[in-house]
Amino acid sequence: MKQCEICAKKRNLARRLNKLRGKYNPTSVKRKQKPNFQWAYIPVGIKKSLFKDFVGKRALLCTKCIKAIGKLK
Repeated sequence: MKQCEICAKKRNLARRLNKLRGKYNPTSVKRKQKPNFQWAYIPVGIKKSLFKDFVGKRALLCTKCIKAIGKLK
């Protein structure tokens, strides 16, 4: 299963309740929420311990981690 290589974020199972014809008769619809994973290059100049193993390599990251790398540059 795909997951972020730094924070280990993966897909989440969510429920949505349908209310039928104005009466409260819940039917749950299960669906998978997928995070936004992207391949990103981690530059060499980063010294933070979370990113140490991936410095100079490409990794599959969530956008939250990509944003954090951009702030460390």
